[in-house]
Amino acid sequence: MQPPIDVASLSANAQRILDPKGPPPIRLMAARGISPGLKPWEALTVIALLAEGTDEKAAPTARETLANLPGPLLSGSMVPELPTGVIAELVPRYVHDPAAMQRFLVLPQILPETVAEAAARASEMVAELIATNEERMIRHPEIIEKLYMNKATRMSTADRILELAVRNKLKLTGIPAFDEAAAEIVNQLVAEPSPEPTFDDLLFHETAAIAESLPLDLTKENTHKFDEVEGKEVIEDKFISLEAKLRDMTITQKIRRAMLGTPSERAILVRDSNKNIARAAIKSPLMQENEVVRIAASRNVSDEVLSIIARSREFTRSYEVKLNLVTNPRTPFTFVAKLVAHLFDHDLKKLAGSKNVTGQVSQAARQQLARKKKKNE
Repeated sequence: MQPPIDVASLSANAQRILDPKGPPPIRLMAARGISPGLKPWEALTVIALLAEGTDEKAAPTARETLANLPGPLLSGSMVPELPTGVIAELVPRYVHDPAAMQRFLVLPQILPETVAEAAARASEMVAELIATNEERMIRHPEIIEKLYMNKATRMSTADRILELAVRNKLKLTGIPAFDEAAAEIVNQLVAEPSPEPTFDDLLFHETAAIAESLPLDLTKENTHKFDEVEGKEVIEDKFISLEAKLRDMTITQKIRRAMLGTPSERAILVRDSNKNIARAAIKSPLMQENEVVRIAASRNVSDEVLSIIARSREFTRSYEVKLNLVTNPRTPFTFVAKLVAHLFDHDLKKLAGSKNVTGQVSQAARQQLARKKKKNE
C-alpha cells in the first residue's frame, strides 16, 4: 500500500486483530467489516491492510469486502484520520461514483497523486468535481494534464483548465500538444468574445460518436484519395460527415480531438491549414506507425508536419516512413539528405532515375550510391 500505513499508530484493538499470531476467526470477521470497538475509519483501515496480507482466508475476504463496502462504513470513514494509503487504495474503485468521490476529494489528507490518478480515469461528473479545485490544480499541474487527456472530461472544462494553466504560466509536459493548445487559448483570450453561445460539449460528443461509428481499416482504407481532375487529395465519401463535424469545431476542440480522437480524425486534422491543429494530430499519443506511413507520403500535409515526423526517432524507425519522406516533395531537403543514407540500394537506384522526385533528391540518391560503391571497392 502506498504510502504504507504504520500499524503501530493504530489502536491496540486494531493491532490485536492484525497480529498474525492472533485468532484467525477475529481476522476473518474484521475482513468482513465486523470489528466491534473500532471506529469506522479504523475498521476500514484494517480491511485494507488485511486485503494486502498473507492470511489465506482473511485476504481474499477483505478484498471482496473492499469491492463492496457497506455504505455506512464508507461514509463513516470519511474523516481526517483515514490514512492516505487507504484513500489511494479506494479512490480507483470509486472513480465513477460522484457521491463517493465528492467526499474523498474534500478530505484534507488526500494526496495529489491520488487525485491525478482519479483524473485520468474519472467519469464525466467526477472529472467536473476534480476540476472545481483550481488551487489544487495550480499546485499540482499533473491533475490538469490527466483531466485534459481524459476523453470523458467535457470540452468546455478542458478549455477552462487549460486557460487556468496558461494564466498561471504552467508548462504541461503531459499534454503532447500543449504549446499548440496553449497558443490557441491565448488567441481566444485576446480576441473579441463571441456573441453567439457555443455548444462545445455537445459538438465534441457528437463528433466522437460519428468518428467511432466510422472505423478506419488502416490496412486497406484511407480517408483521402487523389482526384485527377482536382489535382489534389479529396475526402472519401465515407468520411464526409466526419469532416463536416470537425469543420464546425473551434480550434481548441480540433486540437483536443486531434490528440484523443480516432485514426480517421487524425488523418483529417493532420491536413488542417491551422498549423497548431496539424501539429497536435501528429503529436497524438495514440498515433500508430501505419498512420505515420501514410501521412509521410501525403502531399497535402505541411512541411512542418513532415519535419516533426523526420525528427522523431520513433517514427523514423520505420523504413517505409523514411522512404516516403524522401520521396515526398514537401519534405524539407535537410531531412531528405540525412534519410537517403538509410535507404536500400534498389530504392536508391529508383530514385536516382525517377522523374517523380526533385532533382536534388535524385542527385542525393546518386551520390549515396557512389559513396556505397567507393566504400565497397
